Amino acid sequence: MDRMLPVGKLSPEILKKIIAQAPMQDSRLFMGPGIGLDCGIVDNGNNYLVLKTDPITFATEEIGWYAIQIIANDIATTGAEPLWLMVTALFPQDKTDEVLVQKICSQVFDACRAMNITLTNAHTEITYGIERPILMCSLVGEVAKEKLITPWGAKPGDAILITKLIPVEGTALLAKEFPDRLREILSADELETAQNFIHNPGIGISKDARIAVLNGNVTAMHDPTEGGIAAALWELSEACGYAMEMDSRCIPVSPLSQKICNFFGLNPLNTIASGSLLLTVEASDAEVVIQALERSGIPCSKIGNILNQRQVQVFDLSSNSSLERPEQDEIAKVFSKDQSD
Repeated sequence: MDRMLPVGKLSPEILKKIIAQAPMQDSRLFMGPGIGLDCGIVDNGNNYLVLKTDPITFATEEIGWYAIQIIANDIATTGAEPLWLMVTALFPQDKTDEVLVQKICSQVFDACRAMNITLTNAHTEITYGIERPILMCSLVGEVAKEKLITPWGAKPGDAILITKLIPVEGTALLAKEFPDRLREILSADELETAQNFIHNPGIGISKDARIAVLNGNVTAMHDPTEGGIAAALWELSEACGYAMEMDSRCIPVSPLSQKICNFFGLNPLNTIASGSLLLTVEASDAEVVIQALERSGIPCSKIGNILNQRQVQVFDLSSNSSLERPEQDEIAKVFSKDQSD
């Protein structure tokens, strides 16, 4: 029997084999599936349609609101405006009542209203074989052709920036899903602060992306989800085709997040990190973009540069070696252990 695959995304090696088999028969497809490519892009004549699909599988608290933030993040990385949403909501049998369904749907609707997103189609179902609600969302956005940004755009000499502290999403998830365990090391105020990371500093990056694009020549943007900032850097290198050098000592880790990661034995660089925007900008614009973001209350750090080397490589100056490429997100270890206990 083949080795069973771990919880989380498929490995890049497996994913490449799967993608190579996918039919791409419509000539209007501008960008299809690929490692480090957050969205699909279709030529719609005068503009591009940007398409994204994503499941929410780890979160249970505020899952409806959470789902819209996460999927809108990927649309934002292209410079597009999110417009049309489709949702499949799966609920566990013997654990679902109308109150739960209404609660999650209201979260989805409130988030859509706040972001001017229209729900176009949905499916809800109570099913067997799952322990908690799962949402699968597909979102379509629109962008003028001259304003499109893709991971293909990163080029030699560009500065690599990251917003906020990491890992925002991982911190919120762990604090919300395992509060009893974390009370061993956190005060009540610390636990509440960590749980509120979903809102402050927040897991949305639409504002980060908008400010960056308005203030400099942004060449690529990427949303660091599973595998954290480490996986996101490798994915961006793979997408643009250039090597990069970075310094992991420059990656800003929240002290509270570090405390939580230490408790669970996790590497914060490999922990799911939505809420931070990874972007590349022309070197001459880097400081201007950083200052614009910080004037808006969004911390931003330069962590590296794109090299003039045509290879997939992330070199870490702090260790004088390649940055570890995560095989799975660190947070999956906690959820897997919780299921087996």
